[in-house]
Amino acid sequence: MNLAFIGHHLCQDHKPGAHHPECPERLFAIADRMIASGMEMLVTHYDAPEVTREQLLRVHDPEYVDLIFSSAPTVDGELSWIDGDTSMSRGTLPAALRAAGASVMGVDLVMSDKHHAERKRSMGFCFFNNVAVGAAHAMAEHGLKRIAIIDFDVHHGNGTQDIFEGDERVLFCSSFQHPFYPGHGWETDAPNIANLPLPKLTDGPAYRAAVEEHWLPRLDAFAPELIMISAGFDGHAEDDMAHFNLHTSDYGWITRKLHELARKHCGERIVSCLEGGYELNALGRCVSTHVDELIGHA
Repeated sequence: MNLAFIGHHLCQDHKPGAHHPECPERLFAIADRMIASGMEMLVTHYDAPEVTREQLLRVHDPEYVDLIFSSAPTVDGELSWIDGDTSMSRGTLPAALRAAGASVMGVDLVMSDKHHAERKRSMGFCFFNNVAVGAAHAMAEHGLKRIAIIDFDVHHGNGTQDIFEGDERVLFCSSFQHPFYPGHGWETDAPNIANLPLPKLTDGPAYRAAVEEHWLPRLDAFAPELIMISAGFDGHAEDDMAHFNLHTSDYGWITRKLHELARKHCGERIVSCLEGGYELNALGRCVSTHVDELIGHA
């Protein structure tokens, strides 16, 4: 199988300040591990295009998009804070536009039957909801009617839920530490949302059992035409941003299960978007294992 690795050198210029967990070193750690693991020679690299305003407006309010553009600093070293956690440097807006554009490109590649797509980006403290932009593009431009979005970041995917709640074309599955940031917005009766709140110190066996019980049967019955992944690795036991005890093998396991579903239902069409993961060594190992499972070599 051919796998596309979509990124852009401008993503390295998103620098939200000293000691912020979002840093260019995340991308370097991934690149180093891809080389060391042998995965680098098995992927095809693409430069991400800029997302268009039309593509952003499918999932974001115009006022919010305008705010992001107007808040972008124009001076090196200047920071603009969008909220208490999320800051922009001079390089952030170009990086964010490429990050969202990469998700769109990934969808176009898998729909052309050329690739599976792993998207590399530099922010997990989000400006645009990249997986949602890609999913909306898949529906608007490729006519898809069943898209599964699986979010295994340690934080709840409240933004994706907010965008697609009640949309029967999307089955959204989010696992997350609870109670934890953002602490609200996950409660819903919408039939297309499959939230999986789990307590701190959840380990691999408990996580796998919960996914097997609550997600896999629903995903199989849904029979998605495309699987998109919000691939956050911040639930790793070595990552001090949260309190899960998952290991690299657990991320390999869930990727394998999703790949099996994609093989069964949608011609192996998967688009995976990098989200959290802040312990650099663990992040590199998780991403290379994730890529290995997407390729199908593991």
